[in-house]
Amino acid sequence: MPKMKTNRAAAKRFKKTAKGGFKSGHAFTSHRFHGKTKKQRRQLRGTGMMDQTNIKRFKKMLPFK
Repeated sequence: MPKMKTNRAAAKRFKKTAKGGFKSGHAFTSHRFHGKTKKQRRQLRGTGMMDQTNIKRFKKMLPFK
């Protein structure tokens, strides 16, 4: 049976939490902030948790994290 491989693109973008969830940075944060409200910009800071519907798929992509 071949070795399991980590999806390198996902490994660079997501981190696994202690309880088994995944956290990642927010989208829409690289440029064009003049079109976003202050509230939007503030809420896009930091990291966010991945939705529960995607967890199963990402556990397959990141088997060793």
